[in-house]
Amino acid sequence: MKENYNYPLNPEWTTDELILVVNLWGTLEETYEKKVTAESFLKAYAGFKTVVKSIGEERELGRDFEEASGYSLYHVAKQARAQKTGILNRKDFAK
Repeated sequence: MKENYNYPLNPEWTTDELILVVNLWGTLEETYEKKVTAESFLKAYAGFKTVVKSIGEERELGRDFEEASGYSLYHVAKQARAQKTGILNRKDFAK
C-alpha cells in the first residue's frame, strides 16, 4: 500500500453520496489489509453504485484509486460477486 494518497471523489456529490463512496474505498482498503467478507464488500459496493451508476465513471474512479493505492476495485468486486459469501482471500484477487 502506498502511504498518503487521496480518494478519488467528485466535488459535485452530496455529503450522503460522499459517505457512500468513501465507505467503499475504506472497505476496499480493509479487504487488502485485513479480512472482509464478500457480503460486507458487496454491501459497500451496492451503496457506491447508488452514487456511481455509470460503468465508465466506475472504471475511471477505480483506475484512479488503483493508481493511488495499488488496490483494485475491479478485481475485488469480481471476486466478491463470484464468491458471494465468506472471507475474501487476497490471493484470489491479487494481480
